[in-house]
Amino acid sequence: MRRIADLFGPYRREVGGIVALVVVGASVGVVNPLLIKVVFDTALFPLGGGGPNLERLGWLVAVMVTLPVIGGAVGLVQTWRANVVGQRVMRDLRERLFEHLQRLSLRFFTDTRTGEIQSRLTNDVGGVQTVVTSTLSDILSNAVIMASALVAMAVLSWQLTVLTLLTMPIFAWLSKLVGERRRRVTSEAQETMADVSAVTQETLSVSGILLAKLFGRSREEAARFGRHNQRLADLSVRRQMISQSFYTVIFTFLSATPALVYLVAGLVLARNDASISAGTVVAFTTLQTRLFFPFSRLLEVSVELRSSLALFDRIFGYLDLRQDITEAPDAVRVMPQDARGHVRFRHVRFRYDEGEAMVAVDGPPADEPDHTRAWALDDV
Repeated sequence: MRRIADLFGPYRREVGGIVALVVVGASVGVVNPLLIKVVFDTALFPLGGGGPNLERLGWLVAVMVTLPVIGGAVGLVQTWRANVVGQRVMRDLRERLFEHLQRLSLRFFTDTRTGEIQSRLTNDVGGVQTVVTSTLSDILSNAVIMASALVAMAVLSWQLTVLTLLTMPIFAWLSKLVGERRRRVTSEAQETMADVSAVTQETLSVSGILLAKLFGRSREEAARFGRHNQRLADLSVRRQMISQSFYTVIFTFLSATPALVYLVAGLVLARNDASISAGTVVAFTTLQTRLFFPFSRLLEVSVELRSSLALFDRIFGYLDLRQDITEAPDAVRVMPQDARGHVRFRHVRFRYDEGEAMVAVDGPPADEPDHTRAWALDDV
């Protein structure tokens, strides 16, 4: 997770602005549920009796209509800035991976299938786009909304707040369980997608088509592609069903919890406890929605994040590959106008594999080019 967070390092100021927008939006959003209690207890059904207080009701309604407009505007700006920062991080990640691949030796490209490399650069990087552009801002936004909703719920009724908190560990446990399973399935799916890309590149290139037609292997190649394609389809269905079963359980809990609130409120009122009014119950169930929807979104995001960790592992796996050939610290850059077209090797040794002995390379003097040799500079 630290390496993922480091990707946002160059954009600390922009991230700070997004955090500020999140806090403002969450603060605005929690006011309306609290005003519901005020509307019920002081404007619609005053506790002292009598008819509705229309003047107070008008002012409260005006405030409650204005606040969502402000919150919506803040949300639009937040989404825009989060996507701008996310796309810049994606751009940097793609460029960093491409430049690193450019510096690897020929041995890497001869040992690795071209389709596999292309899959890392396109499928894997594209797969983490949602996490980079929106998931991290969603986590922050929903966490702030949850915290503000919990504070408001505790102010209204601590008994009902305790009931609500008792159900949340169940959601968290389900999130961890499903997230780990989906992460494994996602990793397998990305590997299979890389296999599909590799088979496509190998068999549909000019050389691949020539070999297939020359040896009559068109049916065999189609069958090989079909096996990988079928496995990819099966893993996609499996991943979707894991997520759907998780969300079904979550929304079942969300639907049942308000009924439990009514039950607890009735038990409290039966003991002649006047701390809970009709306005309190209505406001509390509204806040519950504001708590549970961000909480369910956090659980959904955590599942997506755990799944994306498999993609980040594959990307960072390439970025961690050691370069076989590196520039010397005192390397001299040769300008094109200064080049004479002669190459001389001095005390150069090379080998292809770790177990082989080093081979010394002695080149001709710079003023006596040897036109009978062809030196492979990438092998040095």
